[in-house]
Amino acid sequence: MFDWDKWQEIINSLKKQKLRTGLTAFGVFWGIFMLVILLGFGTGFGIKIESIFGDAKNVVILWPSNTTQLAFEGLGKGRRVKFTEADVEAIRQKIASVEMVDGKNNLGVWGAAQYVVYGTESGSFSVNGSHPGWEPFEFLKVTAGRYINALDEKEKRKVAVIGTRVQEVLFKDGTHPIGESIKVNGVQFVVVGIYKSTEPGDSAQQANSKIILPNQTLRYAFNQLDAFQMLFFTPASGYSAFDAERDVKQLLYQRNRVHPDDSGVMGSFNMEQVYEQNRSLVGGIIGFSWMVAIGTIIAGVIGVGNIMLVVVKERTREIGLRKAMGATPLNISLMIIHESLVITVLAGYAGLVAGVFLLEAIRAVLVSVGQGEGMFASPFIDIHIAIMALVVLVVTGVVAALLPARNAASVNPITALQDE
Repeated sequence: MFDWDKWQEIINSLKKQKLRTGLTAFGVFWGIFMLVILLGFGTGFGIKIESIFGDAKNVVILWPSNTTQLAFEGLGKGRRVKFTEADVEAIRQKIASVEMVDGKNNLGVWGAAQYVVYGTESGSFSVNGSHPGWEPFEFLKVTAGRYINALDEKEKRKVAVIGTRVQEVLFKDGTHPIGESIKVNGVQFVVVGIYKSTEPGDSAQQANSKIILPNQTLRYAFNQLDAFQMLFFTPASGYSAFDAERDVKQLLYQRNRVHPDDSGVMGSFNMEQVYEQNRSLVGGIIGFSWMVAIGTIIAGVIGVGNIMLVVVKERTREIGLRKAMGATPLNISLMIIHESLVITVLAGYAGLVAGVFLLEAIRAVLVSVGQGEGMFASPFIDIHIAIMALVVLVVTGVVAALLPARNAASVNPITALQDE
């Protein structure tokens, strides 16, 4: 493999037909290039999905949706279900499929914007309750200060964590918000943290326009002690979110004496379903990428095989002379295989490098224009994929040369020397 004369001979052979060799190599180059680009975006999309969902990939949200439509156990229709602290405690005690459960409240109907004041500045923002450790469920990351902690909840402290958009509106003078007081509907809260949404695209702008309070503080300060507006819960180990959702609904129906067939009483959002849909999309993108790339590579392999057949035909006299001088069929076969490998490996490696370079260039451009947080803004090629691509190149190079090599090895020296 490291015989310089042999490599010089291969190079000279390929140089004789530069255009033909170049066009054939381009087929292999394009196949690997497309594989890298498509898999890069598909893999990057998958990584982004994982980072967005994080620990919230199987959370379930439940809320009272409509009044009862069926009479049940002596109670008439038209009743509205409420989620109470007793319901939450019953779920904790009786539902084995649930690991974590707690209630959550917002100010206003469905978190409608509330009037917030700081000094001479004011704005309207959603005000939500939350609990310690709920950053993944809220899809946010604290960038300054801290999030709500257990003492905030226990002591019902009047503290708040604000989004970056809230900071821009209320603190235009450049004052750092941490430690400053803001008024929410006339009630004063001390800012203890600033967060940035981890949601992608335009939805992050709205998510950053929220003020988060300890849920217990919100309930006491704004007279919401009678019920939770919604429940958040996650499944225990060994159970799916669908199992937990079914069991929780069944228990709440029993406790609130709702007819089992009254399906519109509670609304729900199952994050696991959305997560699985996105994972299926990632799998589809990656599968499609492999299909396109393999099809293109096969076309390239066929091209390499054809050109090697032509090479064998053109060098029949040379091959006959080599065999007459003592070259074995194995020597002749390896000569053809080496030439095929040079075309496929060099062209494929060039496609690999070009693909990675383009992905990095796209990433840099998206970051420079402020789109670095988009779903497809972080294309990524795993080292295992690169190694796999190189293995594919070597295998395809050998496969492309098998038929030409066999034909070359079977050349009759006497007949070949008489060939014109």
